[in-house]
Amino acid sequence: MKIQISDHFNLKRLFRFVLPSIFMMVVTSIYGVIDGLFVSNFVGKTPFAAINLIMPVVMILGGMGFMIGTGGTALVTKVVGESDSERANRYFSMLIIFSVIFGVVLTVICEIILSPIVRLLGGGNASEEMLEDCVLYGRITIGFSTFFMLQNIFQSFLAAAERPKLGFFVTLIAGCANAALDALFIMVFKWGIVGAAVATGIGQVLGSVIPLIYFARKNGSLLRLKKTNFEIKPILIACVNGSSELLTNVATSIVSMLYNLQLIKFYGENGVSAYGVIMYVQLIFLALIIGYTIGSAPIVSFNFGAKNDLELKNIFKKSIFILAISGVVLSLLAQALAIPLAKLFVGYDAQLYNLTIHAFRLYSFAFIFSGVAIFSSGFFTALNNGLVSAIISALRALVFQISFIFLLPFLFGVDGIWWAMFATEVLATIVSVIFFIAYRKRYRYI
Repeated sequence: MKIQISDHFNLKRLFRFVLPSIFMMVVTSIYGVIDGLFVSNFVGKTPFAAINLIMPVVMILGGMGFMIGTGGTALVTKVVGESDSERANRYFSMLIIFSVIFGVVLTVICEIILSPIVRLLGGGNASEEMLEDCVLYGRITIGFSTFFMLQNIFQSFLAAAERPKLGFFVTLIAGCANAALDALFIMVFKWGIVGAAVATGIGQVLGSVIPLIYFARKNGSLLRLKKTNFEIKPILIACVNGSSELLTNVATSIVSMLYNLQLIKFYGENGVSAYGVIMYVQLIFLALIIGYTIGSAPIVSFNFGAKNDLELKNIFKKSIFILAISGVVLSLLAQALAIPLAKLFVGYDAQLYNLTIHAFRLYSFAFIFSGVAIFSSGFFTALNNGLVSAIISALRALVFQISFIFLLPFLFGVDGIWWAMFATEVLATIVSVIFFIAYRKRYRYI
């Protein structure tokens, strides 16, 4: 039975609706992890560290897609809730066209300035071999940035179009292609990090072109690409509204750079590699929460536009319950998987293996509180309140983390680096609760 965003959602119906978005984000995260897994085990730990050093730059570019996708989805779905499908399709089409132009411009700029950026990321402590690998991997992956942006955009819009299952299958196809090509290019052709970068790029092409073809043709969903004139206002509204998601990606990338600088200073390349393993696992774990947030956002936006307060309260209450339970489960799971995951990625190096286990077990306590803060930002974006969403994201992903990265090692030694995320998530949860209480009367979700 087809589920529509205008339906009443019990827990079973809600899970059925958001599950494809969750799977979509998990699969996307997994095939991002596959590059690291193949490179670490079949190319070496220096190239593995190089990928982790340049990855924040790549993720900032992908974050532009999340900004347009989440902000645009909130705007377009709200318009659908107002029963204006013609205007919704017009906004959707101009956002996709804008994204292609914007992506090409960003790609050209980043290719030009990549070498000095890599030098800056190394902080004077990275080896020349590591820096050269960074530039090589970066040039190839950044060349696919427009496709990466579109892939992230369509993840949000496929849920808004009531086609989350299609989004999942597209992501699954892209992920399987990436994994198969990683094995072919790295293990058979011996292309090293070049093979990893090309495999990722081809996966992103598939993940963006298939939805593009779907929306360009006549389909039975809520959205379709059509000829349209450019209007600055809806594009600005979408970008401002989705700015919190961009801010989260930019801030996370900046924080990753600072983590790497600190870890190179304390541990050398081993520190960067251990942090890389943690980030890969975190990508998968947080993908569950991000996927839920993306999947439930169109429901929130639609009911906000339709002024259906009862359903808004229903979704909010169920979401908080789900995220509270999932946080505890994810933290326990991370503790249990610390040894096998460390062995899978870096079992070939005893010192790095032991460091990774120790670091991951400390870091994993942060998962208890991650859900509420991530959901709160996405929830206010869905309510078309980009300012509150951006404040939560800025505090969580930038202010708190940067403060704790430098403060906690000063107070508690090297282990303070691994506790920084836990302290961040605790404070971010408190801030989220404060905003939930402050805006409860305005949006009537409590």
